[in-house]
Amino acid sequence: MSAITAGHLLVRCLVEQGVEVAFGVPGESFLDVLDGFHACRDRIRFVACRQEGGAAFMAEAQGKLTGRPGVCIVTRGPGATNAAIGVHTAFQDSTPLVLLVGDVGGDVRDREAFQEIDFAAMFGPSCKGLAKRVERVDEADRIPEAVQRAFATAMNGRPGPVVLVLPEDMLVRRTEALPGARVEAVKPAIGRDDVLAVEALLRAATRPLVIAGGGWSPAGAAALQRFAEAWHLPVGNAFRFQDAFDNHHPLYAGDIGIGVNPRLAQRVRDSDLVIAIGARLGEMTTGGYTLLEAPRPKQTLIHIHPGADELNRVYHADRAINASSESAAAALAALAPDGPVAWADWADAANADYRAHVAAAGPGAAGTLPRPGATEPIDMPTIIGIAQRLLPPDAVVTNGAGNFASWIHRYFRFRGIAAGGKTQLAPTAGAMGYGVPAGIAANLLTGRVAFTIAGDGDFLMNGQELATAVGHGAKSIILVLDNGMYGTIRMHQERNYPGRVSGTGLSNPDFCALARAYGYAAETVERTADFERALADALARDRGTLIAIALSPQILTTGPTLDDLRQEGLRRQSVRSAEGG
Repeated sequence: MSAITAGHLLVRCLVEQGVEVAFGVPGESFLDVLDGFHACRDRIRFVACRQEGGAAFMAEAQGKLTGRPGVCIVTRGPGATNAAIGVHTAFQDSTPLVLLVGDVGGDVRDREAFQEIDFAAMFGPSCKGLAKRVERVDEADRIPEAVQRAFATAMNGRPGPVVLVLPEDMLVRRTEALPGARVEAVKPAIGRDDVLAVEALLRAATRPLVIAGGGWSPAGAAALQRFAEAWHLPVGNAFRFQDAFDNHHPLYAGDIGIGVNPRLAQRVRDSDLVIAIGARLGEMTTGGYTLLEAPRPKQTLIHIHPGADELNRVYHADRAINASSESAAAALAALAPDGPVAWADWADAANADYRAHVAAAGPGAAGTLPRPGATEPIDMPTIIGIAQRLLPPDAVVTNGAGNFASWIHRYFRFRGIAAGGKTQLAPTAGAMGYGVPAGIAANLLTGRVAFTIAGDGDFLMNGQELATAVGHGAKSIILVLDNGMYGTIRMHQERNYPGRVSGTGLSNPDFCALARAYGYAAETVERTADFERALADALARDRGTLIAIALSPQILTTGPTLDDLRQEGLRRQSVRSAEGG
């Protein structure tokens, strides 16, 4: 092989790792890498995005969908700081991601050169939640080694993001190094002693509950389903991993996250055995560390996780098992009870509670109008029910952060990963602006229908990526709920400072006109009865569509109205005043 530039070698290394699409925003610090993408354009595609935060979110969605690192490349300084939101999301969501950063040349390093940042300090482990590893590559010959290490680190243990820093003068040097071989994740296998321990604890239980979360392959999710069926175990999905277990299954208990069904929350508290598989058991899944008390839960806890460092870090488990979800589920699925289990009624009641929670939408959940008790002109449970009925089973549903997502969380029933792949993309990190780029990436990478629900504040965080979708032949369907406020913050504001509105009101553009300017089709839906036609039209189009819905500010949550929240805040204020007096 003749000598090539380091930038070209980097692209060939990505190709060797199976990367077919990389996302980013071009920068002068990595021009030779861009030239490498051109040279390898028949094997890898560079998707130029409109802002690095959107690009990083697309790469994070890529990691969730594929189980291998999503790839994002940005320039130094402003590019890297913009991309940091995607890195943080990948860290908290345990998503494999590799961020490539074009950096200042070695000849001017440490002088605070133009846009220079100490990336080890910015992204490193000392930041407690940005990247698993940060590595600067100063020698062209070592690019293959660095790329292999980055991919291995991103996938192994608890998956997460890795940052490779690439000085621009290094990228133009010539090298005869060859791309390294493709690396695979090392999946820790569950031991026989651990399997027997789980079996013994199960046999001693009377009210067991499984919590599934984290990354799952279709084979692993299918094994989890077999395990649940053999032992008639109720299964709840961790926060924003609602597709880990089929929501239509008679053993599904619901999602355990923000706005958790109160009956399910109590069931977690009442359980005498919790088997957490793949879930990190973070703040949202544990109700602020109250459903499972930290550090020692009242329930017997079996915690199975691929990252050894995650085990016993927050919760002291009765049995901490370092194993991949797929390995654990496959081994546990081979177990069988001696006969009918004692908790069959407990499991059936958990599913009945879930179905009742969803059925609060009434007949509208099937798209029938009108729904008893419906709030017109827009009734969100009915809207979600229509989407459930019209979207294909393998549609990828995406959202960012905000109260608007609660309509999906409560009323949409995800098909499990076992049915053929991941169908939910949502940030457990609570990052606004995730849904739009994630939906675009999902359609571009898989060709499947991508349905995004966004709030007005959330949409404008990364709405510019509609230009990316149009420019690269991707399309998505985006439902924008416009209530003229940052709804989640307003909810907390009314509870704590009732009537004292500050900073949460929004002045919004004409979302349809904006979408059309980017090249999307768009229409406004003013009545629930018009949504079915609008969605059917969007599904039939060969380009993306934005559907805007003006939602009453009163309809702030799936439960209390804005006035209810304010009254609750006033009652709290009155109690505090009385106690203070």
